[in-house]
Amino acid sequence: MTHVARDLGIHKEALRSWVRQAEADAGERDDRLTSSELEELKQLRKENAELRRANEILKAASVFFAQEIDRPRTRPSR
Repeated sequence: MTHVARDLGIHKEALRSWVRQAEADAGERDDRLTSSELEELKQLRKENAELRRANEILKAASVFFAQEIDRPRTRPSR
């Protein structure tokens, strides 16, 4: 692997990582996620972050509106 990496002009650990990923994608390894699983995980983490942000916005809005509802109203003078 070292010789092949040198011939390709890349670091041997980069080549080793690519080979391991290719083996995982081919179902030859079960100690790594496949590329499709990694992509799905990335998308789910992104979606989770968006949902957390939306949840924080909704919490802040509910506090704001609860304060508005609880605030005493003054009648306009005639």
